[in-house]
Formats: sequence, C-alpha cells, structure tokens
Amino acid sequence: MGNFGGSLAIGSAAELRDLLKATGFVGVEDTDVPAEGWQVSEFADADERSLPGLVEKAGAPAVMVSFLDSDVGFVEAVTPDGTAWTGLLNRGMAESYDIPLEDFPVDTAVEGALAWSAAAGLTSEAEVVRQALTGSATCAEELYGLLLVGLGIPGARSAA
Repeated sequence: MGNFGGSLAIGSAAELRDLLKATGFVGVEDTDVPAEGWQVSEFADADERSLPGLVEKAGAPAVMVSFLDSDVGFVEAVTPDGTAWTGLLNRGMAESYDIPLEDFPVDTAVEGALAWSAAAGLTSEAEVVRQALTGSATCAEELYGLLLVGLGIPGARSAA
C-alpha cells in the first residue's frame, strides 16, 4: 500500500506555495486558480496539523483529500471559524483495504460538508455531495472532483 499525495482547494487569493510549505505540506506542485479566488494545489504529503495550520494562517476555508494508492480518498475540511468535517471517498475500495467504514458515517459527513460549505460562504448541493461520498470510481480523484462541485467550490469540475 502506498500513498499518492493529495489535493486541496482553498478560498484565498494569497500566494499559496509558501503558505503550504510553512504549514507542513511537502512536494507542493503548481497552483491552479479555477475561479473567484479559490485555488487548487497538489501535494505529495502533509501531516495531521497541516490543513488546520493552513486555514489559520490564510484565514480562509479549505478542503483537502489525501489519496491512498489513488483508490481511496480521506477528506478533511476546515473553516477559520472551526467548522470542520471528515469523509471517505470510494467506500467499496476502502473496504478492500480493510478501512473500517463505520469510522466514516455518510450522513454525518454529508451534514458536516453542508455546514462547512455554508460557513465558507458557498452554496452546496446535498445530493451531489452524497453521491461523491457514496459513489464508486476507478480513481478516487474522480469522486473528489464531484465533491468539490457538490460543495459549491467556484470553477470546480467533475470527471464523473
């Protein structure tokens, strides 16, 4: 089992590369700006304090996914006011890795995602969020794109 890094979206126009490095993200790739001040970046690795540290330093909401062999995605999202949630992408594949699905209840994740989206000033689509969190795909990246669309991230596109 390996790890293929992750991706994050943050609602900030600040220079992201230095902020990411300062908060423990490593192997940071170029940043894309899909729309309305939101930025997306890929990274090789991060520790458990990286996302909360980034949100605190940037003063902006962020959502990230850490991929496991590109098969499973562990989602984490935080806003500056502390609204946070976690979720799991590609549950069928997660089960094949013996990841305990009961640690990632779908209803709790959907509720948290909708609250996070509202706190981030976005307009979410509950059914799209639920579809991303319960769907199945060849690569978890496809479900992450769908999740970003469901959360209302400006400029997000889904491959699904």
